[in-house]
Amino acid sequence: MTFMLGPRAIVAGYRLAAFDNVGSTNAEALARARAGERGPMWFVTSEQTAGRGRRNRRWIAPRGNLASSTLEVMEISPSVAATLGFVGGLAIEAALRKVSVEASLRSAASDHLDFSLKWPNDVLAGQKKLVGIGLEAEVISGNGLAVIVGIGTNVVAAPEGMPTPATSLAALGVQITAEELFAELSDSWTEFRGIWDGGRGFGEIRNLWLARAAGLGQAVAIKSGGQTIEGTFDALDELGCMIVRTSTGARVLITAGDVYFGSVASVGAG
Repeated sequence: MTFMLGPRAIVAGYRLAAFDNVGSTNAEALARARAGERGPMWFVTSEQTAGRGRRNRRWIAPRGNLASSTLEVMEISPSVAATLGFVGGLAIEAALRKVSVEASLRSAASDHLDFSLKWPNDVLAGQKKLVGIGLEAEVISGNGLAVIVGIGTNVVAAPEGMPTPATSLAALGVQITAEELFAELSDSWTEFRGIWDGGRGFGEIRNLWLARAAGLGQAVAIKSGGQTIEGTFDALDELGCMIVRTSTGARVLITAGDVYFGSVASVGAG
């Protein structure tokens, strides 16, 4: 099979650059932006060899997995651009639900898969990481900000030794190709990107994200900068920062960190 955009993405004007293998779809997107590309455009491969995720962790996609990045140059602030990560989470979660149902119908399987969104940028299947999302932004010309949203999905294999245990669609019994998943992703991204509307619709995006959030209202511990903050995952603010309510009733704003559900005693060293 070959990578193709979904029909809604085509109508919305997206274009596609597909690679048999590539070092990093994010890097390819950024290089194109620096050369004058303004998007909207997808960069996609089923084998990524030199990707980088959050906190500069390796983001490798062995052949059969899906590495995809969308590029658009917009006149928005970096803080508004950062909220596109929530669009990415909603888009890939919706695509996963659709392809998993279709795969189950093909195989006559009855297992129900539980996908959820983990702040700030993961999608979980049960308690295991299935998708990682990473954002990059760079001022290109004038007020133009090149915004790249990278979405990496474990289709056939999952990495080991990660801070959060990982899984793949294949391990979950979902037999689907990266190409099939991408077509659905490009369409669902188009839908949620339209709702987001340059950041003006983030309130609705936030509500949709919270409806699918892992650990909302539950105990959470966040490791950030050598500090651990413990409390209850209470909400998201207007920019998508996590709000944690501590045992004293204080509401603490979390802008970054590694999130662990449960008490501080359950926080690992990863």
